[in-house]
Amino acid sequence: MAKRLNCAVIGYGGMGSWHVEAIKNFKFLKLSGIYDIDSKRTALAESKGIHVYPSLKALLADPTLDFVIIATPNHVHKKITLAALAAGKHVVCEKPVAMNVRELREMIAAAKKAKRLFTVHKNRRWDRDFQTACKVINSNTLGPAFMIESRVHGSRGIPGDWRNQKRYGGGMILDWGVHLLDQVLMMTLPRKITAVYVQLTPVTNENCDDGFRVNLTFNDGLRAYVEVGTSNFIELPRWYLCGENGTAIVRNWACEGEIVKVSDWENRDAVPIQAGAGLTKTMAPRTDDTIRRYPLPKVTCEWGDFYKNVAAYILHGKPALVTHEQLVRLMTLVETIFTSAKTNSVIKCKI
Repeated sequence: MAKRLNCAVIGYGGMGSWHVEAIKNFKFLKLSGIYDIDSKRTALAESKGIHVYPSLKALLADPTLDFVIIATPNHVHKKITLAALAAGKHVVCEKPVAMNVRELREMIAAAKKAKRLFTVHKNRRWDRDFQTACKVINSNTLGPAFMIESRVHGSRGIPGDWRNQKRYGGGMILDWGVHLLDQVLMMTLPRKITAVYVQLTPVTNENCDDGFRVNLTFNDGLRAYVEVGTSNFIELPRWYLCGENGTAIVRNWACEGEIVKVSDWENRDAVPIQAGAGLTKTMAPRTDDTIRRYPLPKVTCEWGDFYKNVAAYILHGKPALVTHEQLVRLMTLVETIFTSAKTNSVIKCKI
């Protein structure tokens, strides 16, 4: 790409500073500066030689800026996005894009009116564990899939900043939840979700959810279970995938795991085993002559493709990888999950 795009980061916290460092890796991007309402954060940026805009108004008035990256607390995403679009800037917003579908539709309408890019940083689409799970499911490696389990576990509760306050868009559904739900939506296309049920699991926080368990049913019978826990001191597998002919496990982000498939459906006889205080034939393990073990497939993930796509859209009008339709679908699912939690019921839907 011959032209370098000038960008600025709004919000120099955890993700904002991450974007600042990431931008250095792309020759087609140039950081013009940052803005943050916290004087400690701006002082830190200045100590690193980063230009700090005196105000958001001054940043948006910079005629040399091509696009902005919004990495603020969730509740002000809409306000800043609308202001940036009105100023003629392209917008990359951090997740969750908005607090609800209504806000999101306002942002999309503003982007279309301004004829500017409006997209969301969905970095977890480039996680190697996710891409591995996708390949297993979509290559029919296990035969027809009937269950996808996706989870992340931590043991430190919710961070003690705005993320534990509902009015700021805190809680795990809007944090890790939107990542995992987006992944499941992408890997199960073109299926539609027909039923949603959630259990919130507040353990350390009364202001918002610090964990949840979501059950999704798809129109072809496939089910998905998505879990986030912040009070789990022993982690369960990152992915557990079940098909009619086998099972795959992806234990962690390092993609440790394996695939086990049946090799002989005809050899059905099993010798009962001692199980606790009784015998079982149903749960007797398969013998080695009826199964085969395989390594997980190797995948290559290039997260930089996200920013390459942003540049390709701005410079050449190429289609965005993260589309408005995908964002609306995900936020509709999030709203449905909150409805299920409020009513403690299964919500029938078509998402």
